Amino acid sequence: MLRLWRRTGPLVRIAAGVAVVGLVTAGVWWFGIRDASASDAASPTTRTVAASLTTMQKSVSGSGTITPAVQEDVSFEVSGTVTAVDVTAGQTVTAGQTLATVDTLQLNADLLSAQASLASAKAKLSDATDSSDGSTSAKAQIAAAQAQVDVAQSQADSAQTAMAGATLTAPVAGLLTEVNLEVGDAVTGSSGGDGGNGSDPSAGGSDTSSAQFVIVGTDAWQVEVSVSDADVANVAVGDQAEVTPDGATDPVFGTIASIGLLSTSSQGVAAYPVTVDITPGQEGLHDGVSADVDLVYERRTDVLTIPSLAVTTTDGTSTVTKVAADGTQSTVEVTTGETSGNLTEITAGLSEGDEVVLAVFTPGGNRGQQGENGGPQLQGNFPEGFQGGPPEGFTGGNFQGGPNNG
Repeated sequence: MLRLWRRTGPLVRIAAGVAVVGLVTAGVWWFGIRDASASDAASPTTRTVAASLTTMQKSVSGSGTITPAVQEDVSFEVSGTVTAVDVTAGQTVTAGQTLATVDTLQLNADLLSAQASLASAKAKLSDATDSSDGSTSAKAQIAAAQAQVDVAQSQADSAQTAMAGATLTAPVAGLLTEVNLEVGDAVTGSSGGDGGNGSDPSAGGSDTSSAQFVIVGTDAWQVEVSVSDADVANVAVGDQAEVTPDGATDPVFGTIASIGLLSTSSQGVAAYPVTVDITPGQEGLHDGVSADVDLVYERRTDVLTIPSLAVTTTDGTSTVTKVAADGTQSTVEVTTGETSGNLTEITAGLSEGDEVVLAVFTPGGNRGQQGENGGPQLQGNFPEGFQGGPPEGFTGGNFQGGPNNG
């Protein structure tokens, strides 16, 4: 070996020396520094959490579309020609505000005629009463005259109502989303046979086939969800609801206003409509927006809970690892209640503030492939001219390869 070493050139000797130093350094790191750091990294890491009081609730979830609680279709109930339209679509109106008027010429004539008929009927009743001799015939005449007065009074009242109806007012406050009426339109009220929702096409006015005015309230909203037959028995009118509109992070609140009695069927599953009235004064609500709804039918406060991951259940017995003030750990049997999300209720065995082990894990990764002697598996070729394997006296690793002969 010495003779071979003397025959090598200076460059080969330098390269061989560098290789030996590198191998020695790798061995020291592998068996010394690396093992020490790996040992430190392999130390178990314990995370603890304190038992705390929280609020647990049970709810039924669904989805629906937010709609205004107030939506009124408003139309004239009398017949006539529109003489004025005092509002426009998009305008906010108050209850009692004038929307439109029709001419009163015919209405006034009808009222005067009805009032004249009433006066005549009253006069006949007075004459029959004054001339009565108490006979059966006289009493019958008085009864007939009284009936005529009643009929005439009803007609006069109707004519007076129609006269007042010549001015159409808003029954509720809200936003006018539709105005389907123009000056000159001939409208036919409910007594005309089309419910006051149309106009006479021959009059040349606009076609008001829908309601003449549509008022939508912007202060009150509701949402309807379908609840399955299995869940509808859990909810009741008055229960609280949490409504989260699409795009919102925080819910708004409401209460169940009604539960439908007639079910619908979807894929063979019966469901019932549940209407939720959203609490007034909520901001950021819009007609037609989808929302997730939680119908809360049970809520309990000050419930002692811990994360479910801290509970171990074996053969029906639940235990936790409790951490004392001095850091010592002990296994404690607990009685569990209900679960909500990732929390479990503890009814016995722990008190508020008790620390329990949530998780124990050992960080670190693969220590790598080791050789037969416990050292690193090194692969590669020795410098040209270096023969015979590793330096004399170097053990603890496996070497693959040989001289690099080019």
